[in-house]
Amino acid sequence: MISFEIMKVEGIVIIEPSGALEQADFERLTEEIDAYISDRGYVNGIIIHTKDFPGWESFGAFTDHMKFIQDHHKKIKRVAAVTDSKFMSVAPGIANHFVSAEVKHFEYTDMDAAKKWIQEAD
Repeated sequence: MISFEIMKVEGIVIIEPSGALEQADFERLTEEIDAYISDRGYVNGIIIHTKDFPGWESFGAFTDHMKFIQDHHKKIKRVAAVTDSKFMSVAPGIANHFVSAEVKHFEYTDMDAAKKWIQEAD
């Protein structure tokens, strides 16, 4: 499960997983982000803030996650993985080869640095 907040003025979406990611999470996230993009045209950045990456509840959740990335990566300037997760710390290096958004890792306690980095893209 994930909770998220859209900081509309800053153009930042903060996503905080609290358990295995579910298909319904990506349906809600897609609906809210698409509405924001419809108004503004893009998102400055997404911050994924989690101590450890919780994984996916099902294969369907994984495929919905990949579809979300495919459908949105050209409308998001930067993605900050703010986590101590080993998986998420290497993900930016891999993701930078497949998405147009710039992806960077920050330590879990570096939320302010991640926000600053995203705001530099505006």
